Amino acid sequence: MTPRIPQLDYAEAGEDVRAAHDEEMRLRGRMTNMKRTLLHSPPALRIYGEWFTLRDQLLPVLGNRAILLFAQAICRASRSRVGASFMQRALIQSGEDPDHLAPTEAETALIALGAALGTDPQSVPDPVWDRVAALYPDKTLVDLTAFAGLMVATNLFTDVVRTEFDPELEPFAVTFPDQAR
Repeated sequence: MTPRIPQLDYAEAGEDVRAAHDEEMRLRGRMTNMKRTLLHSPPALRIYGEWFTLRDQLLPVLGNRAILLFAQAICRASRSRVGASFMQRALIQSGEDPDHLAPTEAETALIALGAALGTDPQSVPDPVWDRVAALYPDKTLVDLTAFAGLMVATNLFTDVVRTEFDPELEPFAVTFPDQAR
């Protein structure tokens, strides 16, 4: 599918956009196709970048693997090829085999919550929420829910604007049966 919004070309960008690009590169060291599209609006790029801030808040409590499994569940449930492939790559690069995971009890609860949030956030079953709420304090639940909101927003953005699939994700591509590649 043809992208609905083109990626911004650094050479043709204004000073504010170049500054946003340079700051993103300083913070995270790479520029994905989604970020190149978000560069049309530096505030949008900055806001979506808060995903990393929330992830960093969750890391000491949940650990990287649990966060990736939670995010992957959201992406798969919302059927986002870019998001699911990004998480697939992150899992593999962290040493996991996504086809042979043995999630802990806490990870299983997070996966169930992620799947529910990615499917329909207004219909998260109480038992699914209660399992996670029994494991973590309110601050973590707030960070987790806000992180999920940004993950859903990221998936929505890439799907609506038809972000071009990043070539480096190709070896990790997740596809859904009824979606065109």
